[in-house]
Order: sequence, then structure tokens, then C-alpha cells
Amino acid sequence: MKAVKIALGCIFIVIIIYFLVPSSYEIRNADPTGETIICFGDSLTYGTGANEGMDYPAQLSRIIGMEIINAGVPGDTTSMALDRIDAIIDKDPRIVSITLGGNDLKNGIKKEIAFQNLEVIINKIQDKGALVVLGGIDVPLYGRGFGEAYKELAEKTGSVFVPNIFKGIMGKPNMMSDPIHPNSEGYTIMSQHFHKAVEPFL
Repeated sequence: MKAVKIALGCIFIVIIIYFLVPSSYEIRNADPTGETIICFGDSLTYGTGANEGMDYPAQLSRIIGMEIINAGVPGDTTSMALDRIDAIIDKDPRIVSITLGGNDLKNGIKKEIAFQNLEVIINKIQDKGALVVLGGIDVPLYGRGFGEAYKELAEKTGSVFVPNIFKGIMGKPNMMSDPIHPNSEGYTIMSQHFHKAVEPFL
């Protein structure tokens, strides 16, 4: 009788988990076409604060043993990035990781505008047949809801999601070159975040 009660209790827990825990969403272009791997973004992609060759795209390239194009431009907002998206698409992308939105957040650009731009960027890349890896930014107190918006956009577009590219980095002086940018060691951790996200699709 005790065993039956335990079994029924386990079934009940499974049912509760099934209905309360959201299922994973479908990834768009999980078997991508194209030839190149591109990291597209702002100074966090460019590698501001890192020693030469220690930006996250360069470190990720060494981890996976494949060439990666660093298409990071310091100061880029989502609007500025949208203006150069066609040049990224012309590179025949297979996988594109994105770190954008930080400058929109810093400059006080409305969240709705920033994420409308990001959605257009992602759709343009995906329409080419490429897989998108979206890097989220979750800044305590000053985040203006950006952290949750990244998650919602990833699910809406079917992008692979890195919830917080600053996890294990921000707030640790030994990992930062200034209050915003990691140092070489910080970018090492960032490259590991992106590697974990993209590895199943390589």
C-alpha cells in the first residue's frame, strides 16, 4: 500500500511539472544553410577592453576550431545595426550570434523600438536560412525590462538564447576592464556561454 501511495505521488508530481513548466520552443533553422559563422553586434562583440585576440569571437573560434567573422562595431545601437544587416546577409551566414541592445539601454532608447529593430534583424538573418543565437543582457535595477524582452523575442523568433551574456562577469572587478566591458578573462567566460548555446548546432 505504501508503494502504491509513493507511485501515485510521483505521478502527481510529474503531472504538475508537465503543466507548470513551459516546454522548450522550436528553434528556427536548427539545420542551417550557409557557409560562414558571424558574431554581429556592438563593443561587446568587437572586444572593447580585451587584449588582442581575446575578444569573445576570437576565443569562440579557437574553441570550435572554425573561422568566425567578428562584425562588432563599438557604439552600435539596434537601429545602426539594422542599417548594416544587408552586409551581414551578403556574407552567406550559417550561424549568427547577436549581442545588441546594450547601447539602446544605456542611451534611453525605448524598449519597444529596440526590440522591434532586433526582431527585424533576426528575421532577415533567418530568412536567409541561418541559425540565430541571441545574447541577452540582464542588468539588475537598470534593466528596464530588457532581460525578459530578450527571452520573449528568442521564443517568438525561434532563436537560440543566451539568457545573460554577463553571467559570472559583471560585478567582478577581476573580470571587467571598466563598468561596462569585460577584460580578456571576462570575454573568455562570454565565449563559453556562446559555445554552450551553439555547440549542438555545429
